Amino acid sequence: MAGISLVDPDIGPRELEAVTRVLRSGWVSIGAETAAFEAEFAAAVGVDDAVAVSSGTAALHLACVALGLGPGDEAIVPSLTFVATASAVRMTGARPVFADIVGTTGTTGTTGSTSGDLGIDPHEVAAALTPRTRAIVAVHFGGWPADLAGLRVLADAAGVALIEDAAHAPVVRSPMGMVGTVGDVGCFSFHATKNLTTGEGGMVLARDPTVLARVRALRSHGFTPQGDVVDVGYNYRPTDMAAALGRVQLARLDDDRQVRRTLTADYHRLLAPLAARPVHPPGTTTAHHLMPILLPGHVDRDAVQADLLAGGIQTRVHYPPVHWYSAYQPASGEARPRLPHTETLAPRLLTLPLHRRMTGGDVEAVVGALARALADQPADVRRAV
Repeated sequence: MAGISLVDPDIGPRELEAVTRVLRSGWVSIGAETAAFEAEFAAAVGVDDAVAVSSGTAALHLACVALGLGPGDEAIVPSLTFVATASAVRMTGARPVFADIVGTTGTTGTTGSTSGDLGIDPHEVAAALTPRTRAIVAVHFGGWPADLAGLRVLADAAGVALIEDAAHAPVVRSPMGMVGTVGDVGCFSFHATKNLTTGEGGMVLARDPTVLARVRALRSHGFTPQGDVVDVGYNYRPTDMAAALGRVQLARLDDDRQVRRTLTADYHRLLAPLAARPVHPPGTTTAHHLMPILLPGHVDRDAVQADLLAGGIQTRVHYPPVHWYSAYQPASGEARPRLPHTETLAPRLLTLPLHRRMTGGDVEAVVGALARALADQPADVRRAV
């Protein structure tokens, strides 16, 4: 069987032509192409303005800085996320406080595996609020919107900012509106693994124009359009080459999403007897960025991954919880975060291949290989699932 990669960025002739056009122009740093990308992305999500930056991490960091987070402050974040969500808070001197996910929501399949909502739980966020809380960070895991309605109510009642980490969810609708526009600041990533890629890159939205203006100044050393330096800023500028790539990717995002939607439906149909899948709230759309599954309990995930890789199928774990990393262990005398849903579901998560270049036959091959890998589990383990 030919190998099936976890991701495979779809870069075609239109992207090559766009980037070549910029290279031939002689202007390759931030310029008119970046401004056009910002305008087109803003229009796609229904806002007036957006600021392009060099990465999704830069977007999150600038959001935290522009909102005034600093030493002594706290921001509530999920632990089930890429480490950049928490790192962006730490880079300001503030402290990330981990809150649990919603967790299990029912059973599915002949294994009786539980399905799960991987979004941060507003009830857990409410319990984590303190007088030091300055922000709540909602992560739209895998492209599924978090509970923005519940989080927005909490943020408003507590008088704190709501930051949306929408790295997985460009141009996605939630019941509250477009993802990235409900929070005070919305942050996107265009990394090579994302549905809409510029290789590296990101975008920032903000409800308050003054906050967005500060983000725009901070991305370029604190410069204003008038040439003054009004803040201690950073070099988080994108390039016009990246913007040209992003404009083409944005224009065909709907086509990409339709392919992913069909592949995801195939996965769900074939996986039903084998493994559970995360769920998302009704009334939402999804980016279909990842295809995560929840393996049955007590399955040796490492062995399953090794079996799949031996057959040429790449998989990955999204994500080891951030509070498990050495850099995020509690200081002496501090309690370890109590995150039972995160700690129960995280060891069972496995992400299967999902990208535009796949076919229905590829999905069948992946699920068939997964079935064989699960059947290869020791008998005592299979009896326990």
